[in-house]
Amino acid sequence: EVQLQASGGGLVQAGGSLRLSCAASGFIFDDYAIGWFRQAPGKEREGVSCISPYDGSTDYAESVKGRFTISSDDAKKTVYLQMNSLKPEDTAVYYCAGGFLLGIASNLYDYWGQGTQVTVSS
Repeated sequence: EVQLQASGGGLVQAGGSLRLSCAASGFIFDDYAIGWFRQAPGKEREGVSCISPYDGSTDYAESVKGRFTISSDDAKKTVYLQMNSLKPEDTAVYYCAGGFLLGIASNLYDYWGQGTQVTVSS
């Protein structure tokens, strides 16, 4: 059974940092792209970043470029999202997802984990 477990959310002041983790199980880690998405209240879900653990390819939404960094640890089958210089507009529930194709469009992903709340206070 494919499982994705997101964790690491919390409350942080603007300008602060958080690191989210997405622990994967039930599939061959290198066969999948892992993406991070977020959804704020009243807004549509948006793609944040993604990575191919196989070759390290990454992609980012324009709104987070230069502030967020995605990485993967094959041994731990975990993908991380390091979020720096956080802004109030980054407040959302963050989800990780697994799919066969790399990209930040949610329709590329077949498997979704539960979300983790990130709240950035001004």
